[in-house]
Amino acid sequence: MDLASRYKGVVGLVFGDNPSSNEDSYIQRLLDRISNGTLPDDRRNAIVELQSVVAESNAAQLAFGASGFPVIVGILKDQRDDVEMVRGALETLLGALTPIDHARAQKTEAHAALMNSDLLSREAENITLLLSLLEEEDFYVRYYTLQILTALLMNSQNRLQEAILSTPRGITRLMDMLMDREVIRNEALLLLTHLTREAEEIQKIVVFEGAFEKIFSIIKEEGGSDGDVVVQDCLELLNNLLRSSSSNQILLWETMGFEPIISVLKLRGITYKFTQQKTVNLLSALETINMLIMGGADTDPGKDSNKLANRTVLVQKKLLDYLLMLGVESQWAPVAVRCMTFKCIGDLVDGHPKNRDILASKVLGEDRQVEPALNSILRIILQTSSIQEFVAADYVFKTFCEKNREGQTMLASTLIPQPHPTTRDPLEDDVNISFGSMLLRGICSGETDGDLETCCRAASILSHVLKDNIQCKEKALKIVLESHVPSMGTPETLFQRIVRYLAVASSMKSKDKSSTLGKSYIQQIILKLLVTWTVDCPAAVQCFLDSRHHLTYLLELVANPAATVCTRGLASILLGECVIYNKSNENGKDAFSVVDAVSQKMGLTTYFSKFEEMQSSFLFSSSEAPREGHKPLTRTATPSEAEIEDAGAAKAMDKGNEDHPMLISLFDPSFTGLVKSLEGKIRERIVDVYSRPKSEVAVVPADLEQRSGENEKAYINRLKAFIEKQCSEIQNLLARNAALAEDLASSGKNEESQGSVQRSSTVMEKVQMESIRRELQEASQRLETVKAEKAKLESEASDYKNMAAKLESDLKGLSDAYNSLEQANYHLEKEVKSLKGGEDPMEFPDIEAIKEEVRKEAQKESEDELNDLLVCLGQEESKVEKLTAKLIELGVDVDKLLEDIGDESEAQGESDEDDDDH
Repeated sequence: MDLASRYKGVVGLVFGDNPSSNEDSYIQRLLDRISNGTLPDDRRNAIVELQSVVAESNAAQLAFGASGFPVIVGILKDQRDDVEMVRGALETLLGALTPIDHARAQKTEAHAALMNSDLLSREAENITLLLSLLEEEDFYVRYYTLQILTALLMNSQNRLQEAILSTPRGITRLMDMLMDREVIRNEALLLLTHLTREAEEIQKIVVFEGAFEKIFSIIKEEGGSDGDVVVQDCLELLNNLLRSSSSNQILLWETMGFEPIISVLKLRGITYKFTQQKTVNLLSALETINMLIMGGADTDPGKDSNKLANRTVLVQKKLLDYLLMLGVESQWAPVAVRCMTFKCIGDLVDGHPKNRDILASKVLGEDRQVEPALNSILRIILQTSSIQEFVAADYVFKTFCEKNREGQTMLASTLIPQPHPTTRDPLEDDVNISFGSMLLRGICSGETDGDLETCCRAASILSHVLKDNIQCKEKALKIVLESHVPSMGTPETLFQRIVRYLAVASSMKSKDKSSTLGKSYIQQIILKLLVTWTVDCPAAVQCFLDSRHHLTYLLELVANPAATVCTRGLASILLGECVIYNKSNENGKDAFSVVDAVSQKMGLTTYFSKFEEMQSSFLFSSSEAPREGHKPLTRTATPSEAEIEDAGAAKAMDKGNEDHPMLISLFDPSFTGLVKSLEGKIRERIVDVYSRPKSEVAVVPADLEQRSGENEKAYINRLKAFIEKQCSEIQNLLARNAALAEDLASSGKNEESQGSVQRSSTVMEKVQMESIRRELQEASQRLETVKAEKAKLESEASDYKNMAAKLESDLKGLSDAYNSLEQANYHLEKEVKSLKGGEDPMEFPDIEAIKEEVRKEAQKESEDELNDLLVCLGQEESKVEKLTAKLIELGVDVDKLLEDIGDESEAQGESDEDDDDH
């Protein structure tokens, strides 16, 4: 009874030691009858009563948790042969783990089911015991066991996962249940779906146990996308296994291939009948396709190669045909399905040239009513009433045109204006119209109905076609559009029409704010097109500045406090492009004139602040943050319409302009990166323009010469007036430059406080930097000269050092010769003495005289050599003194240099002595 004591102790700590006495005593009597009863029927009746009480009362669940688990676990261990008792025990456990309906339970009552799950899962042996029951033959035993495991998983997920992993063949037993009867199969499928959500080890074992084959077998048996919620569970389990796992995706391709999941998208039966469950099944299958397209987790080193291989194979298996059928040709498909389909198409062609070519070659329709798939998608963009569908279809063109010069050129080649239709709507389903002509009709549609919504969408597609393609930009500049009513206007270029629509959108907003509250994005999308068009395109800048009204309106838009932050910011970027890509020398249209107009209108501090305001807006910050992925559809109750539709987009619509889904798609990381790079170039170019201002009056040399017939006084007065005028103009320019310096200094401080890239902020700073640079160059040159002189002096010092060593060696040689003479003289004296001491004296020469004479000659010779040596040493000493003075003047430590020379001489002397010893 140690286990019972432990359970009682835990419950007592949480709920106190005085639970309801009636419930407690009743539960205790029932448990006693079950444990100690002698009659089998009485024990079975007691467990039936216990099951009923526990399922109905929260207090009974608490009382059962305090002391009932050991009794029930004992039955499951020791009474397997009594099937009815085992069934009753399992039903009682299930009741104890199932929460009571909150409507019946009191708010003050504790969560008994959660506590009971915790108590039961603490012992891993209990989980092992339950898993062993899955091998029992009785249907209800297996069924109740699966339900108990599912309840434990909901309340104690980590413990259950660890216990199942530690149990031999634990996962295998669960996988075997997928081949059982339908009811048990569905329960096992639901359990495995929850079990594999975030457990990588369990995912690997499940895949190893043949999960892919079993999943697709069930999907096929249930009727594919037309099946019930079981198909959804199968697809959710499949997504758990494939999500963020390249290895599992590769295994799927090698074992089953991608055909089974692609076939789920095939529409069967009544193609216009899309039930709510069928919609959820299709969305789940499209989520699986999207996972395969993306290729695995970002941290996976083989993600890119796997992604490329998956996209190639999926298109080879005709996935693109199914997607086009589902998203473009199926008029009755729900919006959420079409949006997810367009996302998959965009991801399929993103960065894949071959898939792009295949998409461009696709033709939809039957018989004579056929048209290119891209035309059909464009028609949907221009006609759909769903903002989400436009954003999704727009993504297809964005990925198709990204770094695809051939595709852009192909689309731009069809930009041919056609006469406006008179008896039919310009966007009528005319399959014979080209892509470019349909796009131009969409742009001009605002002329007829006064609504720029369609024009705005067409402008977004045109920006993708023109992005980073100078040939397409220049071709589009040559397009001339006729007025909708020929008598009411003259032809104008496409670029001028777009700029005019920008002003029209502003006037429409000011007239009726209520009707256009949700469409304030129109100006920003048109501005994005103009910003994209004028990048690296001086011809577009020239076209913009050809009309003085364009620049005036743009300046007013930047300074307009009623415009949104991003509208003012994009207008500021467009103004800056008119400076950095301006190649004109014409007065009033050159870069200096634009900068001067900006300075006069609002001041450069205000102008540059528009950049900072835009970058701190929600749209910019949200573009840098990672986008939330598609939220998986759960099986908790029947999916509602709100869950099927894009709830995030609907929520964004409620927040207003800043969170509008069209704007979120507009300010993608690519475009925000372009805007930031342009900002840096604009700041530097404006500084450069003002550092070399354009002279207001050209100095004509003829004005400085005396005219014929002009007297000296008049000539002097004219020169004086000319000089005064020049001084006035110079003072004017200096005043402007001073104001500019102050503006730029202020904006530079704000930029540094926000951690922006460091840039030149004032002309004065540039002058100071240039002065410092020159001084640095001069100092560097002087340093190089000093280094050269130092090297020369060090070389001379080395020569003198070698000469001194040689002289020292000569002195040593003379000393050795003198010592040998002294030794020879000593031997001669010794011989003379021995001869003088002999018995037969003979006449010998005067040895002393000879010795004295030899000594004098040797001494004289030595003195002559020493005198010569002293003269040489004196000369060398004079040179050394001069050298020392020069080194001191250059700042060299002479004493240290001499110590180094002395050390080297001593080392050389020691080396010579060692050689002599040897």
